Amino acid sequence: MRTSLRLGLVVMAAMFGGGDFANAQAPKIKLGYAKCAHCLPMSLISGMAKGVEVEATGFNSGNDVLTALISKSIDVAQVTYLHYITALDKGFDVVAVSGQINGGSECLSSTKLNLPPDDWTAFKAIVAKGKSDGQLLKVAASRGNAQDIHMRGAFLKQGVDPNKDVQFINIPNPSDHLAALQRGEVDMICSVEPFASQIRLAGAGKHFVLPYDQAAGNLTNLIVTRSDVIASQRAGVQGVVSAVVELDNKLIADKTPWIEVINKLTGLDKSVATEALKNASPDPAIHRSQTLAIAAMMRDLKYIQKDVSAEAEKNMDYSFLEKATGKAKNDLGY
Repeated sequence: MRTSLRLGLVVMAAMFGGGDFANAQAPKIKLGYAKCAHCLPMSLISGMAKGVEVEATGFNSGNDVLTALISKSIDVAQVTYLHYITALDKGFDVVAVSGQINGGSECLSSTKLNLPPDDWTAFKAIVAKGKSDGQLLKVAASRGNAQDIHMRGAFLKQGVDPNKDVQFINIPNPSDHLAALQRGEVDMICSVEPFASQIRLAGAGKHFVLPYDQAAGNLTNLIVTRSDVIASQRAGVQGVVSAVVELDNKLIADKTPWIEVINKLTGLDKSVATEALKNASPDPAIHRSQTLAIAAMMRDLKYIQKDVSAEAEKNMDYSFLEKATGKAKNDLGY
């Protein structure tokens, strides 16, 4: 009788309480992401992850997300390749486990500058005139984000020293970029989507260049965690990476959910969101050789103080991507 009773209780628990029991056992991951067009799909991970409960939080910038990860307020972070290199330069414990979405950078000029699109010769002439007149061209970005580094790398490759030949102006919140151009406070700005599209569509600035002709190319977003999270919550990290891969595949096939989440979380019109996605590409791979080139470029730009190429390579963990995709790391950017 006692055996039958225990068996009955087990069956009832499986019928009525199995879901709650499973949820109680599921790992819980706190995820952080920035508020940009190619970052916002991370808010959808909570509803897609399997076998893990994900609490997703949006931050104003990648710098804020990285700070939250380092201070152990969150477990997994969407940042950029450039934040990854910066963190390693400072000796922080960060491990890259997946890519996410690349692109999203655009340099826009003031309409008063009358600068033709993609015309570096005209740009360098304006920069040279500004130097000779003692009025340096005012160039803005959000210091330390991907667009800032993309712009500085592209300028340097064209022979324009961003630290000496122009006057750099830091505007921390990208949502303030449009107003700065409208008020004439800056001559050029390198912004992130969807704010770059907002600036163009509002007529506040003109497209100058997509600043991808430098070591970072169009690489932007990276998913990182800490080694202690991998040790204690490996299944949770795997659940997040698998969901990122699944999400990227869905966004490649249909951008509708992407447009809707930008509209919902930024309040920007869907036409702005649609325009922004022309400059974004889902890509879960971790690009090793380009990451090392980014580290070298950031050292040349004096954004980091030492050679972190060994740490950058050592702290890439392809095992989560390999399991999520069924591919070898050589096919995932290694």
